[in-house]
Amino acid sequence: MSQVRVIDVRTPSRRYQVHVGERLIGELGRLTRAVCPKAAKAQVISDSNVAPLYANEVVSVLADAGLICTVQIFEAGEASKNIHTLSSLLEGLASDGLTRDDIVVALGGGVVGDIAGLAAAMYLRGCAVVQLPTSLLAMVDSSVGGKCAVDLRAGKNLAGAFWQPSLVVADLSLLDSLSHELFADSCGEIIKYGVIADAALFLELEADPITAKDVGKERLVRIVARSIEIKRSVVEADEREGGLRQILNFGHTLGHAIEVASDFRLGHGSSISAGMCIIARASARMGWCSEITARRIEDVVCAHGLPTDTDIDAETLLSFATHDKKRRADHLNVVVPREIGRVELRNITIEGLREIIDLGCESR
Repeated sequence: MSQVRVIDVRTPSRRYQVHVGERLIGELGRLTRAVCPKAAKAQVISDSNVAPLYANEVVSVLADAGLICTVQIFEAGEASKNIHTLSSLLEGLASDGLTRDDIVVALGGGVVGDIAGLAAAMYLRGCAVVQLPTSLLAMVDSSVGGKCAVDLRAGKNLAGAFWQPSLVVADLSLLDSLSHELFADSCGEIIKYGVIADAALFLELEADPITAKDVGKERLVRIVARSIEIKRSVVEADEREGGLRQILNFGHTLGHAIEVASDFRLGHGSSISAGMCIIARASARMGWCSEITARRIEDVVCAHGLPTDTDIDAETLLSFATHDKKRRADHLNVVVPREIGRVELRNITIEGLREIIDLGCESR
């Protein structure tokens, strides 16, 4: 068993711990009881892909901790991340009689974590949520930081809340059920952390991509923990995305547009990777970073088997990107690289974003 890393997160609204290691499901009952001692019930929210694999085991360990458990399952996929699924989950929480002292357990990837977190935030104006991510992407990104949301027809994550979890358990053993493609897709967010805050992490990913088949669990625990530490530092300084936290959106303005325009056929990490490379190439051509910096970003993305560009037309990208929740009137903030390990926010006009798309997309 690999060493367990415990990361303390201290935000103004809640303090909690993230546990990173292998075979941690067995500890879930004890850890949950420690943070929610008054709870009598727990409802596990999962999707149709994950629930058959892990729901029974999760229910068993929670029951052993004295919790009365129920399960709600929705159809897997981004298409379920909507108001209708959210409404059904809320009705299920009420039907099972959960109180404010009780617990929602989000068992799954980013879609599950986002919608279950939002359900917990809304139900009775807020009950505890324990995040049990089952994808690498959810472990290093969506399970930590308290941003939860559903999609609207106009765009991704446009209806949501800030609601910090009470506990996050990142059990790397659960990654064994992921396909190579899904694992690789998740690496986009880890590359992002290297670009925005950790040149040493980026250098390690350059030298030895973590999509190699023989990546060791000890190394993976360390990289996952380091990614969470970077996010933790940013979230603690800016919980509600008023300024600094926006650096976590490197690649996301265009990445989300690519993801939505592809009708979510392209994974989140792959979409963000393409967005990072487009921004990096445009930044180099506008003199915001060096050509070497842009090339390094593109090369490490390529080395992890992720896309570096998109053939979606500029008008479509611009349309979806300008529906982004970070837009203010006719301006929006875009995160651009200065050098590996350091980025900056630039407030640009819609026409400025069009120029970035034109300069950064090479496939047209």
